Parts: sequence; structure tokens; C-alpha cells
Amino acid sequence: MGGPVPLRPDLSLLSGYHSPQVDVEVRLNTNESPLPPPEEWLAELRHELGHIDFNRYPDRDVTALRAALGELHGIDPARVFCANGSNEVLQCLLLAYGGAGRRAALFEPTYALHSHIASLTATEVVRAWRGPDHRVDLETVDRLLEESQPVVTFLCSPNNPTGRAEPPEVVAHVLERAPGLVVVDEAYGQFAPWSALDLLRHGTPGADRLVVVRTFSKTWSMAACRLGYMAAHPDVVAACEAVVLPYHLDAVTQAAGRLALRHVDAMEARVAAITEERGRIAAALGELPVESWPSDANFILFRPADRAATDVWQDLLDASVLVRDCSSWPGLDNCLRVTVGTPEENDRFLSALGSSLDAARP
Repeated sequence: MGGPVPLRPDLSLLSGYHSPQVDVEVRLNTNESPLPPPEEWLAELRHELGHIDFNRYPDRDVTALRAALGELHGIDPARVFCANGSNEVLQCLLLAYGGAGRRAALFEPTYALHSHIASLTATEVVRAWRGPDHRVDLETVDRLLEESQPVVTFLCSPNNPTGRAEPPEVVAHVLERAPGLVVVDEAYGQFAPWSALDLLRHGTPGADRLVVVRTFSKTWSMAACRLGYMAAHPDVVAACEAVVLPYHLDAVTQAAGRLALRHVDAMEARVAAITEERGRIAAALGELPVESWPSDANFILFRPADRAATDVWQDLLDASVLVRDCSSWPGLDNCLRVTVGTPEENDRFLSALGSSLDAARP
């Protein structure tokens, strides 16, 4: 007798999701904002801390933050659910609607945590593959949905790690054909030309099954706070509230998110600056021996033409520049992904990349 208790059999081959955390001067691997939140926000948060009753549990219903998000997006606060990062939102959705004997559908390559969290909740994952341009093919969508009848269908828009936003007609098509929830993960939504929130607000057919997930980690420059939310039908919100742990969102995070929404103009200015830098990086990559894909997010996927991605990644690391090595991910052979940083960080990246690629030339 004795010894460790065996792990749940279906989890034995899983490993935790993580990004390498290496001590470098230029960190461009996790799609965080390179710019801090406004100083005014930080001052307001410091003031707010003096009014929090730390001996009391936080507002379980997250009333003030949900009201502020409802006002921001023009929806009833009853349609808003907040959690510890968008990943906890995804987990709650799968706890409520997934599970043994149920399926979640997704289109690879896409955000790895969709399938990872589904597996953690014992939800079977069914997949279809995007085309060579990383676009979703509607005939493939129809075939997968008809054959698998998923309770949850994931669309990542803009798609991580490939970068493109799904066109409105694609989301509407999936919403029309999917038998269950359609979860549009908009972690990078503010960088994109449109949002599925439009379909939710305008009552598009099937909107009662549409879930739009967002995060404060990227455009709000608040990755350290771990705050995400979803907009959905009130019944979906109630389902997530039924499975989430009590008092899951602490008072400081609630205050930080609510105060951030006072600074929409500053957020939009950061988005505009990063979008401009994204265009500059894309133009520079067009002059180098790499294949790259258009992006509607704050990162760009690219593939070196004449060198192994792992060698280029190491060259960049040697120059104290860290990007994401995607070369071992299914469908992304020899690919790397770079987050858009500050102008100075982007210059460092482009210089180091150019030097690395020059090493391959005769």
C-alpha cells in the first residue's frame, strides 16, 4: 500500500501550457502590451486600495465592473461574466457545457488552450484544418459540424498564432450551422477591423448561442491583473456563475478593471501606436527572406526561407531578443511569432533577425 495516487488516465499525456520565461532585454513572445497603463489609472487604483475592506470577501456578483463593461459595449450587465483572465472564462464555459460524451470543435492551427482546457474538462476535441492561407473553409466547417455535433465551437478572431480576424460572414455562417455555443475568442479584438460583439448587439440569428470572450491582458496593458470577461446570453452567464468557484475575482482586480474603463482614449491610443508598428514590422519582413502572413492582432507569424526556425530563434535569443518558437506546432512547420513591441524593441528584433538571416546567405 502507499505511493502516489494515479493521475486521471485521460490526463496522463497532457503537460501544462506555458511560454518560456527567459531573462532577456527584449521580450516579444507572449503578446503582452509593451506599454504600461496610464499613470492616472495607477494613481486612481492606489487611491481605491485605501477604500477596500480587505477583511471582507469581494463582491461575488462583480456588480460595478459588469455595469461598466455593459456601458462600454452597449449591452445589459446581465450579459457580462468576469473571471481571472479569459482562460477562466473558457474553463467555466467548458465546465458548464462540455464534459464526458460531449464535443468541442476548433480549427487548427489555433490557440492551444482551447483544446487544452477542453481536455482538462473531459470534453472530446474535434478538429478541422485551416487552408494554406490559414483561412477557415466553409465547406470544411459544415462537414465538421454535421459529423461531430459539438456543444461548443471555437473561433479565435484574430486567430492566435496566425493573426487574421475571421470575416463577419464566416462567424455568421458558423453561428447558423453550429448546433451549440459559438465562442469567439477576441483576446486581440481591439486590433481587428470588426468585432463579433456587433452580431451580439444587433440580434443576429443565433445570437443567443454566441459568446464573445475578451481580456484586459493585451490592449488594456493589464496582464499582471489576470482579468477577462465574456458577453453572452444571460442564461450562458448564469451557467458560468453556477460552476465558477465562489468569490473567484478579488476586490483589487475588480477595481483595477473598473478604473481602466475610464481611460478608453488612452487604450485606443496604445492600440493605434502598436498597429502602426505592426505595419512597419510587416513591411520590413517583406524585404527579408521570410514568408509572413497578414495580421489583425499585435503579433506577426513568419517563416524563415533558408534557415531552420530553431536556429533563428537561438540567434535572436543570443541577441537578447525572445520571440515564440512555433515550429513544432501542428500546421506551423518552421514558423516563429513575434509580438509587436515598442519602436526600439522592434528595431532590435529586425536588426537581430536580419543578422541571423544573413548568416544563411552565400
